[in-house]
Amino acid sequence: MRFGFKTSPQNTTWADMLAVWREADGIEIFESGWNFDHFYPIFSDPTGPCMEGWVTLTALAQATSRLRLGTLVTGVHYRHPAVLANMASTLDIVSGGRLELGIGAGWNEEESGAYGIELGSLRDRSDRFEEACEVLVGLLSEPTTTFEGRFYQLTEARNEPKGPQRPHPPICIGGSGEKRTLRTAARFAQHWNFVGGTAAEFARKRDVLHQHCADVGRDPAEITLSSHIRLGEDGEIGPALEQIAALGAEGLDLAIVYLAPPHSPDVLAPLAEGLATLA
Repeated sequence: MRFGFKTSPQNTTWADMLAVWREADGIEIFESGWNFDHFYPIFSDPTGPCMEGWVTLTALAQATSRLRLGTLVTGVHYRHPAVLANMASTLDIVSGGRLELGIGAGWNEEESGAYGIELGSLRDRSDRFEEACEVLVGLLSEPTTTFEGRFYQLTEARNEPKGPQRPHPPICIGGSGEKRTLRTAARFAQHWNFVGGTAAEFARKRDVLHQHCADVGRDPAEITLSSHIRLGEDGEIGPALEQIAALGAEGLDLAIVYLAPPHSPDVLAPLAEGLATLA
């Protein structure tokens, strides 16, 4: 079992979030740190403060030296995949090859509508996501990419320089749609993230993913399985450890513990001590 943490850049200050990441960078049991990619706070007051995900991630890369890092996850409709590929390659370079490219089909109707960013129907989101994955893989790994799709068209497009991770940074796909999202993960992902839930729910989604892998001729062992993990009320660690143990019995590889704001590094030492009992 491996462990990471997530700090959403909402309802917090930069100084507080930075303090958590700097402290965690020195605690070996934390393999990776994650943020999210939204413009409004989610599951809370949408009028509250929310810092942009990729800018904060880039700054956190410069403030740390060991942690792998990524967004859980970037909605591909927010940025053209050619733009995102250039961003990812550059961040892979400036982080010294520590980037995990977390992507998803997108879901937030409120912020998309407010900004005039087309989200589209569920089918459109899935179709666009699949196209975006193909574009990203091409631009991150090939000298040039030509693509003719319904949503994206590229002609001998270049993305240089590429990052140090080859053929490209690991792609982490977040989402649990059984017909489309998990099939896309089977085709393109090196890492699949379960948004969180019971061990039985996780096991079902895992089995669907593995069936899609069989259908496309992919070894499911090539895909890391992770899940969001929630602390208990008032930040109790015990419920999170119980959830990790239950998911681990179903094949979870990476537990990503969500640290709710307000952010403080004080939670890290007791959390690390508890996680060590499961490692």
